[in-house]
Amino acid sequence: MEKMTAYCGIVCSECPTLQATQNDDDEARKKVVEMWSKQFKFDLKLEDINCDGCLTDSDRLFGYCKTCEIRKCCQDRSLENCAHCGDYACDKLNMVFNMAPYAQKSLDKIRANL
Repeated sequence: MEKMTAYCGIVCSECPTLQATQNDDDEARKKVVEMWSKQFKFDLKLEDINCDGCLTDSDRLFGYCKTCEIRKCCQDRSLENCAHCGDYACDKLNMVFNMAPYAQKSLDKIRANL
């Protein structure tokens, strides 16, 4: 699978939900349901584990990605990702960075090569 970096810098192609979807692997979906239900303390179902990545126009997006303000902002501004934004890094993005510091490293690397 080709590397897909989300608008926020998270690498979608490393996400177990996207991998399970692309491989149409129900066993992998079950593992994600068990792992994330326990980790995030909410009830997931097998059918929730379907996502084509936030950069796609597909209707198959995982939970939060459907309503992600960062995704909407980048789409509205026709940006490849937040690294290309003149407002980098905004408060919304900094919230992601607090939870996923690797996302900032990913976008910083992209910005360094612009």
